[in-house]
Amino acid sequence: MAGALRTPIMAAMSGRETSSLAMRGLRLARIVLHLLHGLLTATLFFPFFSSARCRQEIGTWSAVLLRILNIQVHVHGAPARVRPLMLVANHVSWLDIFALNSVNPVRFVAKSEIRSWPAIGWLSARTGTLFIERGRRSDTARVNGLIAEAMLEDEVVAVFPEGTTTDGAQVLRFHSSLLQPALIADAAVQPVALRFVHKDGSLCVEAAFDGDKSFGQSLLQIIALQEIDVHLYFLPLLAMDVPHRRALADAAHTSIASRLIR
Repeated sequence: MAGALRTPIMAAMSGRETSSLAMRGLRLARIVLHLLHGLLTATLFFPFFSSARCRQEIGTWSAVLLRILNIQVHVHGAPARVRPLMLVANHVSWLDIFALNSVNPVRFVAKSEIRSWPAIGWLSARTGTLFIERGRRSDTARVNGLIAEAMLEDEVVAVFPEGTTTDGAQVLRFHSSLLQPALIADAAVQPVALRFVHKDGSLCVEAAFDGDKSFGQSLLQIIALQEIDVHLYFLPLLAMDVPHRRALADAAHTSIASRLIR
């Protein structure tokens, strides 16, 4: 009986929020073409572009991808201009990377599994993503060295210290290991809170890449929606007079959770 009661409600929501089958097909086709464009650009032209030009191309490509998916980006605050700089964000979806890049192209640290994703994994590698095998302490040390080196060369690096994705309704405890490079490089740390919502302001759990979803399932859920809003909150820089990385991680978590969990 409960299931029967829920079905009309779900059907009504579906009718209000989902896109037509024709629109979904069009979006998929446009995504494939856009991926091909990105792969060709990264392969043929990135070796000859300056780092500034590469960042510009990444930002533009990310913004176009979000437009294809009809995802509207709303920016609150602004990325800090100080260098060296590390961005610390909560993690909801593979869309997080493109949302941040559309505003301020940076280098990311991502789990090694993403490297094997068709097209997206290769493109991420070509655009400077640093891949880490989580759970291997030796690999964490290796990647931390690369992060510190990149920041000392005036590149901005973004990390997701939850270590996994959520549906956006909570912020998991931050692992502190990936914040060690900020102390090594004496970098400023700026928390960034990400929230995906429907037009009515309700949480858009369909955008989340959580649970046992495959990338394909996640993509199909996203293109089925008419539109999504993503809010990026660039929060105040953290005070760096902290005794160790655990305190820094806790401060970043508190800043982001205070913005999102209200």
